[in-house]
Amino acid sequence: MGLGGCIILIAVGAILAFATDWHMNGVNLHLVGVIFMVVGLIGVATFSSIARRRRVVVPPTPVVEEERHHHRDEYGGYGI
Repeated sequence: MGLGGCIILIAVGAILAFATDWHMNGVNLHLVGVIFMVVGLIGVATFSSIARRRRVVVPPTPVVEEERHHHRDEYGGYGI
């Protein structure tokens, strides 16, 4: 679940907890809304900590170029 899903959970939880007056037998909608909000907040915290770890910038390693000197060998060709 991404950041958008977590925000949707928080919004749905807030609607269920604070903006509804439905009554269902055996289901406490206020408690379900609070649970959705808590799960959404935990998801946002987890997502942000994972995103923060991904943003760690590693300095680039310097590139060392070696120069190769080719010398003619005794037969007139280039040796290594």
